[in-house]
Amino acid sequence: MKLVRYGSPGQEKPGLIDVQGRLRDLSGVISDIGPGQLGDDALAALRRLATADLPEVQGAPRLGSPLAGVGKFIAIGLNYADHAAEAGLPIPAEPIVFMKATSCIQGPDDPVMLPRDSLKTDWEVELGVVIGTRARYVLEADALSHVAGYCTVNDLSEREYQIERGGTWDKGKGCDTFGPLGPWLVTRDELPDPQDLAMWLDLNGRRVQSGNTRTMIFSVAKIVSYVSQFMTLLPGDVITTGTPPGVGMGMKPPVFLREGDRMALGIEGLGEQHQAVVGFKP
Repeated sequence: MKLVRYGSPGQEKPGLIDVQGRLRDLSGVISDIGPGQLGDDALAALRRLATADLPEVQGAPRLGSPLAGVGKFIAIGLNYADHAAEAGLPIPAEPIVFMKATSCIQGPDDPVMLPRDSLKTDWEVELGVVIGTRARYVLEADALSHVAGYCTVNDLSEREYQIERGGTWDKGKGCDTFGPLGPWLVTRDELPDPQDLAMWLDLNGRRVQSGNTRTMIFSVAKIVSYVSQFMTLLPGDVITTGTPPGVGMGMKPPVFLREGDRMALGIEGLGEQHQAVVGFKP
């Protein structure tokens, strides 16, 4: 299934995309798409619905984040060998784990706002993993059974804040609008192999990132198992799993986002995002 949330910010309704690509309203069945709707039984109940009987949503409403009530927004750094090389950093021996603020989450096509006085805001297309059932000290072999589904993420980053302001990555990763999710949450039954997905990002119509999840240093299963050794993963937690090469920081000379820029990005089977970059607004 492709689950979505649509409508004005703060007033989103649950929906799904049917096999013909039409948006269907789920608000008569569930109140929202959040932690309580991500377990295997809850998703199986949605799968049994006769989608043709659900109301079709007319027009092209705004899509919000496909998931409400995200508890933890966890990120993995330097998880593609070629991205580590462009950053001039060694391949990590273990996953690098940091956190993004949940307040940065927004819809896939909402504008990206530059932080006040920002000079080094960067882009990163990434595979997002949505946890469906509680995971604590899980084995790698069992890890994917705890995943509800997957989504596209733009892990926006202010590099000065991340690298030059004391070395705490979180400061450059959680600024407002720095966590677009979606357009869809694709359930894991539709994506049995998350390790072979093409991914890309265009800046102002020019392809700058092109990669595939098969070149991850640590697989999705490894990441879920690893993170569960340090914190209990709960339904609705999101893990964004790293980016392929082509970020602005790695260009020579570096290129960073400016007001008026436009980004388009996507992952095979998970849909596309389109974002305009706007200046800071208090």
